[in-house]
Amino acid sequence: MIDPHATSPRAVTKAVIPAAGLGTRFLPATKATPKEMLPVVDKPAIQYVVEEAAAAGLDDVLMVTGRHKRAIEDHFDNAFELEQALATKGDAIRLDAVRDPARLANIHHIRQGEPLGLGHAVLCARRHVGDRPFAVLLGDDLIDPRETLLSRMLDVRDRHTGSVIALMEVPPEQIHLYGCAAVEATGEDGVVRVTGLVEKPSRQDAPSSYAVIGRYVLDPAVFDTLERTPPGRGGEIQLTDALRELAAGGTVHGVVFDGLRYDTGDKGDYLRTVVRLACDRDDLGPEFTAWLKEFVAGLEEGNDTGRRRLAA
Repeated sequence: MIDPHATSPRAVTKAVIPAAGLGTRFLPATKATPKEMLPVVDKPAIQYVVEEAAAAGLDDVLMVTGRHKRAIEDHFDNAFELEQALATKGDAIRLDAVRDPARLANIHHIRQGEPLGLGHAVLCARRHVGDRPFAVLLGDDLIDPRETLLSRMLDVRDRHTGSVIALMEVPPEQIHLYGCAAVEATGEDGVVRVTGLVEKPSRQDAPSSYAVIGRYVLDPAVFDTLERTPPGRGGEIQLTDALRELAAGGTVHGVVFDGLRYDTGDKGDYLRTVVRLACDRDDLGPEFTAWLKEFVAGLEEGNDTGRRRLAA
């Protein structure tokens, strides 16, 4: 929540979380369960994203979902019967865990009627956002809770206005998986001016090694741009295409991030995310880390018997 003692409240108070994707990379698990609700240790992935927004002072969150995402709405609502049962049992720890999602922020929901891409999902938020700058956080892109990326981006927006995007340097062989930014220096450490953007370029066509990751602070001018942006790659309205037009006018900056980021939309990264965050937990980490070391040692030795015993 916003600090009531802050001397100069931020211009940005609203966050938009697009969460209407079908999650086809995780089928059949996502046939009936939204990919954003897949557990990362003991919380759904999207809860980490809402917690990040709230920690940065964004107390108004709009989730753009689809008709198959009712579980997301339920998770961030009160569960009276469950809360009553836990209260009756005197289970205060689990009671707080159940209540926490609904207390993180003022959470709203809107449905994206057609799967027309990220740009269209952002456009669905226009009436809710109005003419104020706002943040966009992708639901399967997790930033480690100890990082301050979003707060840094909001600071840059306060100084420069316009839009701000998060960038991360990736190996050349991975750049085709991301939007890629052409940049120039600003003289400010970790902040660049974005002069162009390409959606998922080939290694040869990439203007840099800076990939766009799932955090944006957008000027409301993006809505008019999205309105006239034709479908692009994949037949979808791409946010990257709209930002390219804004970047040509010199109004887009990038914050270079070199911290911990987890892509829970990829199976391998999802598993690595669960392991890393479990190891970091005070209540799980010591025992789980000890088991993990023993398990890996068994793998390296080719000890099938040991692996079976550890898995039991």
